[in-house]
Amino acid sequence: MNEMLFTVSTWAIPVLLAVTLHEAAHGYMACLKGDDTARLLGRVTLNPLRHVDPFGTIILPGLLMLSHAPFLLGWAKPVPVRFDRLRDPIRDMIWVALAGPGTNLALAIASALLLHGVYIAPESTQEWLGSNLINSLLINLVLAVFNMIPVLPLDGGRVLAGLLPRALAIPYARTERFGMLILIGLVFLLPWVGDMIGMDLNILGVVIGEPVRFLYGTILSLTGHDFGSAV
Repeated sequence: MNEMLFTVSTWAIPVLLAVTLHEAAHGYMACLKGDDTARLLGRVTLNPLRHVDPFGTIILPGLLMLSHAPFLLGWAKPVPVRFDRLRDPIRDMIWVALAGPGTNLALAIASALLLHGVYIAPESTQEWLGSNLINSLLINLVLAVFNMIPVLPLDGGRVLAGLLPRALAIPYARTERFGMLILIGLVFLLPWVGDMIGMDLNILGVVIGEPVRFLYGTILSLTGHDFGSAV
């Protein structure tokens, strides 16, 4: 029981901060670019309670953790953005989309830097603080990489839609209605089918896992740690 409480407590804060600050960053960038919809709704805030999605922030990460899934995912309530109110909708849409994963990357780097301070904390809290920071590094990298997958409505899909020529961007934008079904298939359905037929069909695990391993090792190395190869 104590081990379970320790595990939950060292994941809860990193997941909550990662997913809520991701969304707050979208709202803040949209506000900078001319759309104050999120600000007027109180979503440009660091208060995580304004961003919590019961399923994406609490239930899904909890289920993945309890089932010992190879990766942990979650999300907060999407911040409303009126792209037609942005000063340059196509260009600014890219910046708004990048703000979320960019914030996760910044949080990952900050977590790695703060690891150096764990050893000056009281000895009784060092393991707990260190676990929180390592988990923060990992979950922020997973979210950054996952959200840059070029499938709408993920941020990577928004970026790709903004970069494509209009003739391709319009039909691509129509795929958003199927986006969640595609993601559910990648996250849950393919691995389940793979287990049923005895094949490894966890494509998403590879797509996310390899970039996360690279970024994890690189960030730890650049921030002065010498144990960046294991994740």
